[in-house]
Amino acid sequence: MSRVPSLNSPFLLGFDDIERALDRVSRNASDGYPPYNIERLAKSECAPERLRITLAVAGFTQDQLEITLEERQLVIRGRQQDDKERVFLHRGIAARQFQRAFLLAEGMQVQGANLVHGLLCVDLARPEPERVVQKISITARG
Repeated sequence: MSRVPSLNSPFLLGFDDIERALDRVSRNASDGYPPYNIERLAKSECAPERLRITLAVAGFTQDQLEITLEERQLVIRGRQQDDKERVFLHRGIAARQFQRAFLLAEGMQVQGANLVHGLLCVDLARPEPERVVQKISITARG
């Protein structure tokens, strides 16, 4: 993966957090398990425009999955325990742990999550940006 250009332009003030976030995301993007989709859900009469993250977590139960929000980072973890009483003649499906993290923009809200047929869906509210125009008064000196 190529390095994202630095945000050190004199016209970009206060974007240090974004550069650190880009570094963090590029380090965490290498693992492909579990596979996931991100889709945009259109605005409807009863819901704002949303984003939906869908992870393929076949074999995981609800109590083996954990979703947390840690400082604007959505972290999804899965932990399976080996059943010591089962005897496998062939083991092609591993009991595997995972952690998948998504960095959320300021103001993004997690609306909920559900697990259906091995797919974990997490819905995020996409906030409407507030248009603010502020007039700055100029003080004359001397």
